[in-house]
Amino acid sequence: MSESLRPVARRATVADVPVLARSLALAFVDDPVFGWLFPARHSRVERSTAFFTMELRHLHLPHDEVWTAQEGAAAALWDPPGRWRTPLATLARTAPRLVRLLGARLPQSLLGLTRVESRHPAAPHWYLAFLGTDPASRGRGLASACLAPVLARCDAEGTLAHLETATPANLPFYERQGFAVTGEVTLPRGPLLWLMTRVPGGR
Repeated sequence: MSESLRPVARRATVADVPVLARSLALAFVDDPVFGWLFPARHSRVERSTAFFTMELRHLHLPHDEVWTAQEGAAAALWDPPGRWRTPLATLARTAPRLVRLLGARLPQSLLGLTRVESRHPAAPHWYLAFLGTDPASRGRGLASACLAPVLARCDAEGTLAHLETATPANLPFYERQGFAVTGEVTLPRGPLLWLMTRVPGGR
């Protein structure tokens, strides 16, 4: 792909939320974690769209590090070092909506969140909470474009990057971006997640 045709990412804004939430919901419809969160497939996209709307508005957009490409077809939701834990105040504020979305699965979901957060690297790191591309737009380099700005910053500042994935097919993609598997964690009565960390320079 020539440089002129290579996709370019930009920072997302609140105005992008409806499109991004829908693109991410479609991207994760077959993801094991979202099958665990929302077992009823017929309502998974609708519920996931509501979930990503909350995630974007309350957790990630305030950090100004949500990157998108091709008018919202893909997005990377990043959290800066020291700001990746889910604040208790945010959980309290969104609790009514979480109860409507997750119902009886909410306690198990919160336990899973605690388990995953406990396995983050001790060193300061950027956290890739979600990366997804609308299936209709895959294969165009959009995901890589959304990762590029923060990975370049990690390299320039000498900072780690960290993520989890429950999809084996994602491992080679992240390895090409410089990430390496550093461990595993299993969600309560749920899927296995691979923990992946990237050192500066992707070495």
